Amino acid sequence: MALKSTIYKIKLNVSDMDRPHYGEYALTVARHPSENDERMMVRVLAFALHASESLRFGRGLSTEDEADLHETDLTGAISLWLDVGLPDERLVRKAAGRADRVVVLTYGRTAVQWWEQAKGTLAKLANLTVYRLAPADTQALAALAQRGMELQCIVQEGQIWFGDDSAMLQPVLETVHRLSAD
Repeated sequence: MALKSTIYKIKLNVSDMDRPHYGEYALTVARHPSENDERMMVRVLAFALHASESLRFGRGLSTEDEADLHETDLTGAISLWLDVGLPDERLVRKAAGRADRVVVLTYGRTAVQWWEQAKGTLAKLANLTVYRLAPADTQALAALAQRGMELQCIVQEGQIWFGDDSAMLQPVLETVHRLSAD
């Protein structure tokens, strides 16, 4: 019998003064059985940092050809393709051909090695931006995970504050690669 996803209900308040974008989102996030809290919370942070009314979560880890998060315009064209983790280089190139903008949010102990191996090909993509989160930041994000959460994300002058009533974290996004204006 196949294991089922665990459902998380999240009330997310976003105040992004850099974009500017302000909103409250009622999210239902399915955590795949092979996904840990760390990866799920990185997806939630990625949503918060790119929040919009048209941003959607993908179908999950079992759907290889789909973004972790994506945004489409009114014609159905993909305006933003967002992946977290260490995606296959081939899939990132394919995404760059399908979307106006591709963002990869890397994390984990091997994130630096992933970029070193992939940058020869991926650095040529004009619509790709790659960020890296430190392991300490993603572990702190994982500690916030609960089945029902009320989270806040504040962005001002490049600084991020993300958390709940008990803890407010300041994860740092290191820009690894950027060719286009983000």
